[in-house]
Amino acid sequence: MSATIQKIFAKALALLFFILAAMVCGSSLVTALSQYQSSQELTQILIQVINSNIIAIAVFELAMVINKEYGNKDEHDVIVMLRRTLPRFISTVCVALSLEGLIMVIKYSQADMAGNLYYPVAIVGSAAFLLLALGVFLHYVPCDTAPQTTAKIGQPDKDEVPR
Repeated sequence: MSATIQKIFAKALALLFFILAAMVCGSSLVTALSQYQSSQELTQILIQVINSNIIAIAVFELAMVINKEYGNKDEHDVIVMLRRTLPRFISTVCVALSLEGLIMVIKYSQADMAGNLYYPVAIVGSAAFLLLALGVFLHYVPCDTAPQTTAKIGQPDKDEVPR
């Protein structure tokens, strides 16, 4: 019973996040067109579109993770689920943070606000720290939870067919 409820909620949340990602993409395009028609600077419009679409990518990736891990299978091994989903999601977040930091560097350099470069440096630094933390996590989490059998060197396994 609870697995069915979990699947229903997972599908509903995944659908909600898919719709939100599509709405963010659509909204950024409509906003870009209206700003372009009001003759705003093209680089500022592109930066805003990229910012919005980075958020949409992160929301879309979250929907994919929820749909894949909670909506389809009856597997409830937390370690396996974390090992599969965290690298994808955290790498998407790191890409989003890095792009946001680079966009802020471009924006601040164009506006002659060099004193505010601490913020993008902190964002890129936090993305690097997040990647390091992911690496440490993946190093210490076992690859899979199935017990592994070791064969002696030179001895065929039980299932191996001799030649």
